[in-house]
Amino acid sequence: MKTIFTYTLLLLVSVSALAEISNTEKNALVKLYKATKGSQWTNKWDLKAPVTSWYGVGIQDDKVVSIKLINNNLVGQLPAELGDLTSLKVLNLFRNSITGSLPATIGNLKNLTTLNIAFNQVSGALPETLGNATQLKSIEMHMNRLTGVLPVSIGNLASLEVLSLFNNEIEGSIPTSYYQLKSLKELLLNSNKLTGKLDKEVANLSSLETLSLFENKMEGTVPFDLEKLHNLKEMNISYNMFNGFVSKNLSKLDTLNMTMVNEQGVATTLKVNIDKNSAFAADE
Repeated sequence: MKTIFTYTLLLLVSVSALAEISNTEKNALVKLYKATKGSQWTNKWDLKAPVTSWYGVGIQDDKVVSIKLINNNLVGQLPAELGDLTSLKVLNLFRNSITGSLPATIGNLKNLTTLNIAFNQVSGALPETLGNATQLKSIEMHMNRLTGVLPVSIGNLASLEVLSLFNNEIEGSIPTSYYQLKSLKELLLNSNKLTGKLDKEVANLSSLETLSLFENKMEGTVPFDLEKLHNLKEMNISYNMFNGFVSKNLSKLDTLNMTMVNEQGVATTLKVNIDKNSAFAADE
């Protein structure tokens, strides 16, 4: 009897040790490997070995919770099957050679908090479905080849703290929904092709610490309401087409002292109200 009990116990331990992620999740990882030329990765996966041994893959309770393949020579387009990794919290593919557009299935990742695919060659517009990943705290897609307009749905991401999309080719205006992102600390949209005005509702971004919009084509007056952002530590909105007066406070806060580009393409500095520090004086 003791022998049978011992055998049964060992069998249960063996089964537990072999417990692995579902076939659906494993298939998604294999698709990622093959779609990005895994055989040429700096740190490769042995597809015959347990997934727990695969470089950069974090597993918890038999679910894939993180993929961190930073600077690992991924070349190719991200597969739609990434959306099957529904327990994923972190996707960090920083500094690779990923091309093509971000798959719309990214919106299936309801537990995702960190998305970093910066310094790649991702093209096309960001999908509206991105706003379905409601746990996102950080989106870093800077230094890519993104085009199109900013997805309105990003304004639904109530927990978002970082939105970094600088050095792309994004067009259009900043959606009004973005001005409701109360948790946002960093808004980095510089070096794109943005147009339109900076809405006075920017004052709603009460947690904002860094605002970078320089080198776009935005116009209109600089909203005085920027002075209501008491947590703002760094701002650069120069090299746009803003006009009108600014206060001493805002001028000093801007890294390039409110240097704009006029319709003739000539650099010019916005006029500073010399009588009062506050921009609200310009309304008088």
